[in-house]
Amino acid sequence: MELKVGDETCGFSVQSAEPLREIDGTAYVMRHEKSGARLLYLKNDDANKSFSISFKTPPKDDTGVFHILEHSVLCGSDRFPVKEPFVNLLKSSMQTFLNAMTFPDKTMYPVASTNDQDLMNLADVYLDAVLHPLIYSKPETFQQEGWHFELQRDDARPDGPRSLAVNGVVYNEMKGVMSDPSSVLADALQASLFPDTAYRFESGGTPEAIPTLTYERFLEEHRRHYALANSYIILYGNLDIQAMLAFLDEKHLSPAADEEAARAKARAEAGLEALAPNPLDRQAPCVADAVTVKMDTAPENACKALGHVIGDVAERTRIVAAGLLLDAVMGSNEAPLKRALLDAGLAADAIGYVVDSIAQPFAVLELRGLIEQDGDAFKRIVRETLSELAEGGLDHELLRASLSHSEFVMREHDFGVADGVVLSMAAMAGWLYDDDMATSYLCYEDDFAFLRTAIDEGYFEDLIRDVFLESEHWACVEVKPEAQETSPEAVRIATLQEAMSAEDLAAVDADLEALRAAQDAPDTPEALAMLPHLSLADVGAAPAEPPYRLEHGTPVPCLRHDVPTHGILYASWFFDALPLAFEDLPYASVLALVLGKLDTAAHTASELDTLINGSLGDLLFFIDVHENTSVKRGFTPVFTASASALEDNLDAAFELPREILATTDFSNTGRIRDILDQRRISMEQAFASSGHSYATARVATYYLPGAVVRDAIGGIEFYRFLKALLADFDERAAELSARLDALAKRLFNDGACTASFAGSDAAHAAYWAHGEPLGRRAEVVPALVPPAPCKRNEAFVVPTDVCYVALGDRRAAAEAPYCGQWLVAARMLSYDYLWNAVRVQGGAYGVGFQATRSGTMRFHSFRDPHLDETLAAYRDSAAWLSAFEPDEQEFEGFVVATAAGFDTPLKARSLVRRQDGEWLGGKTPEHRLRTRSQIIGATLDSVHAVAAPLAATIEADNVCVFGNRAIIEAAATPLEVIDLLRES
Repeated sequence: MELKVGDETCGFSVQSAEPLREIDGTAYVMRHEKSGARLLYLKNDDANKSFSISFKTPPKDDTGVFHILEHSVLCGSDRFPVKEPFVNLLKSSMQTFLNAMTFPDKTMYPVASTNDQDLMNLADVYLDAVLHPLIYSKPETFQQEGWHFELQRDDARPDGPRSLAVNGVVYNEMKGVMSDPSSVLADALQASLFPDTAYRFESGGTPEAIPTLTYERFLEEHRRHYALANSYIILYGNLDIQAMLAFLDEKHLSPAADEEAARAKARAEAGLEALAPNPLDRQAPCVADAVTVKMDTAPENACKALGHVIGDVAERTRIVAAGLLLDAVMGSNEAPLKRALLDAGLAADAIGYVVDSIAQPFAVLELRGLIEQDGDAFKRIVRETLSELAEGGLDHELLRASLSHSEFVMREHDFGVADGVVLSMAAMAGWLYDDDMATSYLCYEDDFAFLRTAIDEGYFEDLIRDVFLESEHWACVEVKPEAQETSPEAVRIATLQEAMSAEDLAAVDADLEALRAAQDAPDTPEALAMLPHLSLADVGAAPAEPPYRLEHGTPVPCLRHDVPTHGILYASWFFDALPLAFEDLPYASVLALVLGKLDTAAHTASELDTLINGSLGDLLFFIDVHENTSVKRGFTPVFTASASALEDNLDAAFELPREILATTDFSNTGRIRDILDQRRISMEQAFASSGHSYATARVATYYLPGAVVRDAIGGIEFYRFLKALLADFDERAAELSARLDALAKRLFNDGACTASFAGSDAAHAAYWAHGEPLGRRAEVVPALVPPAPCKRNEAFVVPTDVCYVALGDRRAAAEAPYCGQWLVAARMLSYDYLWNAVRVQGGAYGVGFQATRSGTMRFHSFRDPHLDETLAAYRDSAAWLSAFEPDEQEFEGFVVATAAGFDTPLKARSLVRRQDGEWLGGKTPEHRLRTRSQIIGATLDSVHAVAAPLAATIEADNVCVFGNRAIIEAAATPLEVIDLLRES
């Protein structure tokens, strides 16, 4: 169907149409006349289609009401009256993206699928959820997703008195978020910049304010904001647009518009004011200097930031330019402003970025691991350095390099999720604030062309003056660690309990009992039957995948990928790391961290940084371990040098990695110290924000040899090595430089190298015309013998208010070969049993189970208020799985969703990376096809069969926890408690 401006179809009027080179298609802006709903259709040939609906939701306090609504509306609706249709869709649809997000001023509900009917089903459930949620008749949804009181006993004192506590999914999520000093800093900075607008509030909610939100206020905000005139619908991809518009109009928008009109009439007749969304005002220029926020966190987490408002969201080119400027002056250790801050010794790290997708985007300069306490030094150095840059010191080659890199990123457009979802978020970055800006933030080519010319016309020097040096709208905020005996929230709750009567406490128990009853009650067959369903016939045959093969006619053996890359090349060199001794492994990680950031024989680090940014998409160095059951040791360790570039820059994609690997000068130990300090800080923050990743990796060291190696190069043992190295850095610096040099000479050897290449045949031939990667060969003598895995059962205390709980074991120990049925079982456990036990009832933000081909089975929880209770849920999972009896349709849904997840389309970079990993792990394309066939052919009996080896995994009782000291010390589970940041 061809749409033209002025057309009226299915209740929509076409207001504008414009070709968009950036999406290889056309953008149509429409309005649904009856309801006032806005619609943007991004038409192109992408089969991975998407739908989203968004609402403008500026907060007026810190209660997180819109965050709680985002969770709650997906817990059942009029037409789909099951407890959690969102989870049902995760269990049974072919979605390639399914989520919802709360932003500072909007809430988005995007979905994506490669199947036309599935996309319609997803949109159907989401629209009914946002327009007709069951929250009005199910207050327990608010209690579950938002907050409720519980009376809890200390696990270590089961006979002791019970204490009042707050629980709830969003409450616990935000306890985790607000344990991150960077998040606390960002919130305080934004509040200081916008003290008179909605942006002064934390839209996600703060743990202190969430329990003040009432159920009545929760419902009122839904009525006020989830109205179609306040909505923005975005469609993307190769859609049957006539069918989609008719579906939207007939099934949802027109009926909902009639309902809204009737409610508005009833309010008017009752003499009540009309409901309108909260205002979203602009902030008048203001200055907030020397703002201090005290936080109970580790001293190493001290941080500080300067924020400068760039302008209005309508000034798109200026916003884009500010991002390029910050990349040029703060994007690497050699960037001029970052270098000045590091040399001044103010902090271990400094970063710069733009906060956009708000009405008044702002630039942030942030110090992490604050060392220097001189209150004015940060501002002084920023002003002095930027003044020098504005007065002729700004290297225009840095700007050109940043611009070239941004152009590469936008051309590649690989952001890890469906394109339609990314583009929907980009569109909302402008459209929310002005109906004429529906496509403003989708267009970037004209901005890039203008800015490339403007570089030499003083544009960026003027931008420095306007945004930073002459700004009248800025703030400076510091997060200051300060130990607290008891948190204010704990004091508040204890005070509440003291004021409660026996009847009040009994009511808490009664309310919790009612909540648990609602959570435990199964959905009725009639309600489940209302959900849309797909069959295995909808899955179809395995999607064709570009082949790859190992070629020996190149200077080193090369995995040649036939992936269409559209003028981009992806090239990697894999160096066998078996010649390293085990004690060399952490040094190999340090080597990977510093390569590309130090001088070489031909270039200074600064020159190298500009060359990399200007001619490559990226250049990465890292050491990794691929679990490989086809070799006796069970793993393959490799040191990887990986580059991507436009094919026009293929010379740089070969020569720059060669130069860095062969000629890096490791004598600048000051630069090395900066890099290692930055890595330490990033790890310490990740322990608190992503503790589940570290917990699952650490628990694997109890039973997998490859995990022991991985831990030495990037886990807890590497962190301990890093801290010890930094503690005695001056004494060890010379030895470190020599060791890195010797390690590079030993590792980077053409005789130990296998390459990977994706790109055109012409680019492939031209790439290998450069010859061997290093031009030197030596015998490869394996030396790596890792220590045997050792069970420890550790609990690492880190600065957070929540826990991350992992349990796992080696599947081989349970004599359970890998098969596709494990993936089906994992989906059942993750989205049924564990979801209900750990997330719904336990209040954790996330939970999951994973079984890998390499031989590990593991459970994890995310932002979890519990420890013992979560482990108890894990331990009951095998019994649940063996007894689980879904009906035929429900079981088929699990299989369909598992197969669809297995078939999720990947962009070129991600596909090449996955294929490389499979080859290095000893897997073939046939392995993948066999696994998919096993998924499709799974039966309930075959899934039940994995319950026995799962029980053996649980019985091994390998446990690792990262989290809050009080939760860990109150637990009855016997664990070795380690204060990770404080241990010497």
